[in-house]
Amino acid sequence: MATYAVPVAYALVLWWFSTGLILLLDHAPRRTHPWSMAGATLLLAGALVAIRLSAQDTSAAGAYTAFTAALAVWGWQEMSYYMGFLSGPKPAACAPGLRGLDRFFAALATSLWHEFAIVIGGLAILALVWGGANTIALWTYGALVVMNLSARLNLFLGVRNLHAEFLPDHLGYLACYLSRKPMNLLFPVSVSLGTVAAGLLGRAALGPDLLAHELVGFTVLATLMALATLEHWFLMLPLPSAELWRWSLPARAPDRAARPGDNG
Repeated sequence: MATYAVPVAYALVLWWFSTGLILLLDHAPRRTHPWSMAGATLLLAGALVAIRLSAQDTSAAGAYTAFTAALAVWGWQEMSYYMGFLSGPKPAACAPGLRGLDRFFAALATSLWHEFAIVIGGLAILALVWGGANTIALWTYGALVVMNLSARLNLFLGVRNLHAEFLPDHLGYLACYLSRKPMNLLFPVSVSLGTVAAGLLGRAALGPDLLAHELVGFTVLATLMALATLEHWFLMLPLPSAELWRWSLPARAPDRAARPGDNG
């Protein structure tokens, strides 16, 4: 079991710590953001180099390197958006009474350049691993993109827990695009597909005659998908999920998370 325990623990700790670190930097004073972004950009360059080198590495170390580097690329995407460096053509609150597709397109206008950057990042990783035996970085980045998009759509359509405390103050205008509802039609699809994907990846990790990078890669990917699905459940179940990253969040007024987003 230790063969699987190590990659599971690695994915779990890296997911928890990297999420907390990004939250900590996002909520830091605005004057620190250029320095944080500069450091993240240097890390991004190193991550892209690591992805290229790991593409031909079929060892366990190659899988860990690819997985970690893909998370670093994704971290840059998240920081550039939540620090306000890469948002959209209209990063502003929605007009009062906006509904339906008009509200959706207004929400998209707050992050369109960010969406383009995500696509460019995926294409860059695809080019770097093209023809290589180790494509864990591409699958990791793809899983993050899909599950992040799913979570954002669920927040837009309506969930029980908005987790507005995760939003930095300078992005408070995004709260009007979040909806509080007991359920939406996408949520069961999201958690069902996420669970199936995690199960299939876990089954693949148990397969016979796997190369070292495949065993580790399937295991960390299965863990990542399970964690992403758990994050979806955090949106609906009455669980104190913010406590997982309390160390990285600033103190908030008790009603901070209750104010935004009761859109019907």
